[in-house]
Amino acid sequence: MSTETTSTGSTVLGRTGTSRRAVMAVGVVIAVLGVLAILAPLVTGVALSILLGALLVVGALAHVAHAFHAGGWTGSLWQLALAILYAVAGISLLANPVVGLATLTLLVIAYLAVAGIVEVVGGVLLRPAPGWSWTVVGGVVSLLLAVLLWGGFPSTAAWAIGLLVGIQLLSTGLLLVALGYLDRGAATTGGQTGDASAG
Repeated sequence: MSTETTSTGSTVLGRTGTSRRAVMAVGVVIAVLGVLAILAPLVTGVALSILLGALLVVGALAHVAHAFHAGGWTGSLWQLALAILYAVAGISLLANPVVGLATLTLLVIAYLAVAGIVEVVGGVLLRPAPGWSWTVVGGVVSLLLAVLLWGGFPSTAAWAIGLLVGIQLLSTGLLLVALGYLDRGAATTGGQTGDASAG
């Protein structure tokens, strides 16, 4: 009876260890990609622009296919209009990804400005609640980033997107590594507790 329990427990721990190592390995890969993106932000930005262009072209093809199955001519016309819009945007990005990168940078600037205003206003409205000041600080940081990127535009288009994506990848990768490491500590503690109770 105890032998079966021990073998089952070791099997579960073995599977947990394998998944934990896989999570940590994925985290390391993502972190390395983040570092590469930070070191070469222009290459990263152009690659993202090309990828977005390809996705838009695929979306255009999907809208064309859906136009033949739409109910009624108005639905088909709407799907074809969307297909044309997607195709023009996608082909434009593929034909000149650097110009597309500038457009993406403008979109990021607009997003940071809007998000910053919303966070500042939301934080002020939630002022009695705990943590409202952090919301305001986050909004101010977003607004400052938007102002800095806009002030240096169009030169910021060469590095802004790649740098931001690189930072995001690096932080995500480090988070996965940390989660895998913490899970390892929890599994070790759990195993020691189980051994002590069995004894």
